[in-house]
Amino acid sequence: MFKSGFVSIVGRPNVGKSTLMNNVVGEKIAIMSDKPQTTRNTIQAVYTDEECQIVFLDTPGIHKPKNKLGEFMVKSATDAFKNVDLVLYVVDDSKKIGPGDRKIIDDLKNVKTPVVLVINKMDQIEEQDLFDMMKMYHAEGVFKQIVPISALKGRNVKELLKVVQNHLEEGPKYFPDYMITDQPERVLVSELIREKVLHYIHDEIPHGVAVEIEKMKSRKDKEIVDVSAVIYCERDSHKGIIIGKNGRKLKGIGKSAREDMELLLGSQINLQLWVKVKENWRNLQNYVSNFGYTDK
Repeated sequence: MFKSGFVSIVGRPNVGKSTLMNNVVGEKIAIMSDKPQTTRNTIQAVYTDEECQIVFLDTPGIHKPKNKLGEFMVKSATDAFKNVDLVLYVVDDSKKIGPGDRKIIDDLKNVKTPVVLVINKMDQIEEQDLFDMMKMYHAEGVFKQIVPISALKGRNVKELLKVVQNHLEEGPKYFPDYMITDQPERVLVSELIREKVLHYIHDEIPHGVAVEIEKMKSRKDKEIVDVSAVIYCERDSHKGIIIGKNGRKLKGIGKSAREDMELLLGSQINLQLWVKVKENWRNLQNYVSNFGYTDK
């Protein structure tokens, strides 16, 4: 009996949702950083083996929105509670249920979809503390099962997949065996560039960055893909920081992004980057939509 289904990965920002999804499919589908709110869109990743096909939906971290972009992100995440076969609710090594988690748990109590709790970063938790955390969350009466894992190190991820499979029903393959994501290459490329900005830039600037791919075309005579992209920020001062002294920071962003693109596309990349300013774009609905943050 072949099983299949759709599984949402939800939780607060920066608890390891994208790391978990990338580990499951064995490829870098969702970008990662130590900055909260790295994921902005819901991303689908496909896991297929001989017994099942699981379509994972990696969602933005649920937080209190401060602008139009934040509102879109939170709506994307909470919409993922519904119309799926299972919800994986990911928490980190926090030993208490904070207000953010409390709000999510209360929302999950009103959802008919079964929920499995995933306690990430188990390698950083003492055994007794882990037992106490599982007991604390079990008392909420929401979760069908509780599975501790380390998404970064891959510990217990196979056991989590077995738990997910047990909750799925018999069904068809929605995607071919070779397919691991529904994201177009242009989207993956733009996200890789944004990830490098997150790594190279600190403070609040990365949250005000968007990347637009203006051109992405393979050459006919050589195995080279020409990519032209614009990094948008919200202030002139931010533009200077992204570019850096003598353009060094932008060169570093470009070099690092190009290396990941070549692994992703299996081809040499000629990458051209520019930085432009669109003031307060995160609070302007037309810009938020133009950058791809829209309901599908």
